[in-house]
Amino acid sequence: MLLRLRGPDGMVRITVDKNDSVGDLGRQLVTQLPSTVDPNTITMSPNPQAKDSRRFKDIAKVKLGQIGLNHGDLIFINYDHLNNDTNGHANDEPLSSTPTLPSANRLNGKPILPTENLPAVPPPQTSSNKIIKNPWEVVRQSALDDRLDRQDGKITRGRDRMCKHAPKGMCDHCMPLDPFNPQYLADKKIKYLSFHSYLRKINSATNKPELGSSFIPPLKEPYFRVKQDCPSGHPQWPEGICTKCQPSAITLQPQPFRMVDHVEFASFELVNTFIDAWRKTGAQRIGYLYGRYAEYTEVPLGVKAIVEAIYEVPQVDEVDGVSLNPWENESAVTEVARLCGLEQLGVIFTDLLDSGAGDGTVICKRHIDSYYLSSLEICFAARLQSQHLKPTKWSDTGRFGSNFVTCVISGDETGQIAISSYQVSNEAMEMVSADLIEPSADPGVMLVREEDESDSSSRSRYVPEVFYRKINEYGANVQENAKPAFPVEYLVVTLTHGFPADPKPTFNSPSFPIENREVMGESQEYNHVSKAIRTSGGNKLSSLSDFHLLTFIHGMGVLSKEEEALLCKAATTHDLAEAYQLFSLPGWQTLETILQATGETLPKKRPRSSSGNEGGLLGAQANGGAASASASTSASSSPFDSASTAAASRRSGEPLAKRFAAVRLSERNEHRPAFDRAKFENV
Repeated sequence: MLLRLRGPDGMVRITVDKNDSVGDLGRQLVTQLPSTVDPNTITMSPNPQAKDSRRFKDIAKVKLGQIGLNHGDLIFINYDHLNNDTNGHANDEPLSSTPTLPSANRLNGKPILPTENLPAVPPPQTSSNKIIKNPWEVVRQSALDDRLDRQDGKITRGRDRMCKHAPKGMCDHCMPLDPFNPQYLADKKIKYLSFHSYLRKINSATNKPELGSSFIPPLKEPYFRVKQDCPSGHPQWPEGICTKCQPSAITLQPQPFRMVDHVEFASFELVNTFIDAWRKTGAQRIGYLYGRYAEYTEVPLGVKAIVEAIYEVPQVDEVDGVSLNPWENESAVTEVARLCGLEQLGVIFTDLLDSGAGDGTVICKRHIDSYYLSSLEICFAARLQSQHLKPTKWSDTGRFGSNFVTCVISGDETGQIAISSYQVSNEAMEMVSADLIEPSADPGVMLVREEDESDSSSRSRYVPEVFYRKINEYGANVQENAKPAFPVEYLVVTLTHGFPADPKPTFNSPSFPIENREVMGESQEYNHVSKAIRTSGGNKLSSLSDFHLLTFIHGMGVLSKEEEALLCKAATTHDLAEAYQLFSLPGWQTLETILQATGETLPKKRPRSSSGNEGGLLGAQANGGAASASASTSASSSPFDSASTAAASRRSGEPLAKRFAAVRLSERNEHRPAFDRAKFENV
C-alpha cells in the first residue's frame, strides 16, 4: 500500500505492506528526509495539529495494519534538526552585511535586531493560540467564576394573571426565564449580556448533553494573525502563505456581552482625592485601580469590580494628556494588594478642562456628537487588557477576554464632573495585538494599517479584509469596507458605575500622602509614617488602614513577609488583636526605632550650664544664659542676684520685667514637682 507522509519539508510517498512495522516505515522515511534530521525526534500524527502524536521509536514494533493504516492514507510527521546553528555560515554560503534572521526571531512579522529596543508594553506572542486538551481539567478559574458556574442563573417569576393552575403548578407565564432572555433584558434596560449569561447562551447551542456527544469548549478567541507552523510545508510568513494559515476576512460587529457589568467605587472620597491633583495643577492624572470582583445582582449572573484604592504611577502630567514613566515597583505594589486581598482591576484617568465660569463647572468634550473613548485610548486599553487575560475553562485556549476596566473622569452635558466606565471588545484586543489598526488624529475614527509592499521579505504584517455593517441614509443595513478608517463605536463596550448606599471601604483612613506627587509639593516622608504609627489608642489601628501607607512601609524593607502579611490583615480587617500582635513583633519595634533615629524634628535646646535643679529649668531658659541659671538655683532672692539677673537681661536684649517674672516664677515653684518637657513630648 502507498502511504503519504507530510512534514515541514514537503510530502513523502512510501510503499509498504500492512504486515510491516512502524520501524520499517521509519527506516524508509529517513532515507528521503534531509540529512540534518534527528531520527529520534520523528513523530507521526493523524491530524495536522499534531494531536495524539507518537514517536516512531516508541511504537517501532507495532504493525501498520494494527494502527488502522490503509492504502492512500495521509500521515503528518514532525521532527527536529541536528544542527540549529544560526550564528555561523556554511563554507559555500556568501557572507552578507545584513544577515537574514529566521522567521522565529520576529515580533508580529517584524525582524528583531539584537540592538532593537522593544516597546514598553509588548504585544502577545505571534504564534497561534495553543489548544489545550480538556481545559476544564487543567485551567484554574477564579473563585467567583466557579461560584457563578454552579448557579443555574434562572430568573424567577411570580404568578401571573394569566396563570390558571394551582399554587404549586407552573406554566409558560410563570416559569423561570433564561439569564439571556431578550425580553427581560429589554424591560430592565440592560444593554449587554453578562459574560456568564453569554456563556450559557452559546453553550446551549454548542453542546447538547441529551445527544450524548462529547463536550466542546464553546468559547473561541478571535485570531487575526498568520498561523505559524502551517502543515502545508511552505516557508513561514512572510516568506510564504496559503489559505490554511492566512486569517479570514473580519466583519466588525458590536460585542453583545461584557466581561464586567458594573464598577463600584468604595467611597466618594477615593475619587475626590484623585481629582484633587487636577484641581491643584490643572494637568491630567492617571492611576491604577485596585480592588476585588464580586457578584452583581442587578444583572443576571453579573460581575462587578469594587475599587478600594487608586495607585498613581510615575508620570508626567500635562494639560492635554499624560506621559507614563517606567513603573519599577509594580510587582511590589501588586504584592501588597495581594496581601490585602485585592488585585489590579483597571485604570482611571482624567480629561477635564475648566469652563472659566468660576463656579466649578467643566467643559463637556465627550458626547454623542463627538466621541466617548478616543482611538488612542482604545489602543491603550486594548494593550492593558491583553496583559490581564481572563482564565476560563470554557475556552479551548484556557483564556478568553479580560476583566480589566477603563474609567474616564470628564465633564458631562451639564458641566459637572462625571465618571464613565468602558472596556474594549475582544476583537479590538486582537486587532491591536496583530498590529492591524492604529489611532488617528480624529479621536472618533480608527485607521486600518496598510501592508508594506516595498519588499516582500520584510513585510511586517498581513492585513486581511475588514468590513463593518451600518444603517445608511436610506435605513438599510449595508456592509462597508473599513479601509482606510471606521468608527470606534464597534470596538467599545460601556459599563455602569456607582457608589454604595452604605459605604464600608476597606481602607478608612486616607490621610497618608499619595505617591508620585512631588511636583505638587506632596511627598511621602518618614515623619508621615511616624505620625501614623505613634497615634495612641484605637486610632492607631485606623491610621494604619491606608493603602498608600502600606506600600510605603513595604518599600522600606524593614518588616518580614509574615509581619507584612499581618500588617495588611490588620489594616483591612480592623482587628485589634491582630494589631497588638503586630506591635509586639521585633520587626515592628525595629521600624519604630528607625523612625525615632531619623531625627525628623529638631531636638530640644539644652542649657549651657549643667548646674542647677530641674525646678529652675524654666527660669534658665527664659534668661538665656548662665546668669539666669545661677539665679534660679538660690532659695532666697538677694539684691545681688536681682542685679545680676537684670544685667543679664540687658545683655540678652529682652525686657527686664519679663526676666524678673521668670525668676519669681522659679522661686514660687521651687518645691513643686518639675515637668520634664523633653522627656514626655517629642519636640
